[in-house]
Amino acid sequence: MAKNTNNTAAPATATSGSGASRAPTHVAYQVRDREGGKSFWTRIGSAWPHGDGQGFNIQLECVPLDGRITLRVASDRKE
Repeated sequence: MAKNTNNTAAPATATSGSGASRAPTHVAYQVRDREGGKSFWTRIGSAWPHGDGQGFNIQLECVPLDGRITLRVASDRKE
């Protein structure tokens, strides 16, 4: 029997063991520096801590070409 290798993206919220939905604790951004101005931040994903607190599950919608990803604590502020 063939193994299913279809890697589809998970929804924007994760579920804990109790089945309750929870929002991500961190947001992933691509940060591009611009000459003579502010940096340009693009939201590219989210992160949730592991249950044991020793790491994160990260869901990315895209991967930056320069390989630089910045994780920031999620806030209620509108982006």
